[in-house]
Amino acid sequence: MPSDRLKSQLESLQQTLNESNSPLSSEEHEALQALATSLEARLLNETTDLQVDEDPSLVDGVNLMAEQFEARHPTLASTLRSVMQSLADMGI
Repeated sequence: MPSDRLKSQLESLQQTLNESNSPLSSEEHEALQALATSLEARLLNETTDLQVDEDPSLVDGVNLMAEQFEARHPTLASTLRSVMQSLADMGI
């Protein structure tokens, strides 16, 4: 189920954010935290069976972050690409 995958990927992002020795800059950390908050809200809407509308800004934001993190944080970029796929599978 796409929402289960998104939940798993969100947990992976949160683990990255919670690492004390994270290689992320403060700007990257803030941007990822904002993304994680948006994804949590989207996941909450999905699990409560509320109407989920397409949100191109969310998908575009995830895509942009994946591109930005590709060189310095390839594992994180891969996680973000998985998030994009899960959002697409959810019809977002």
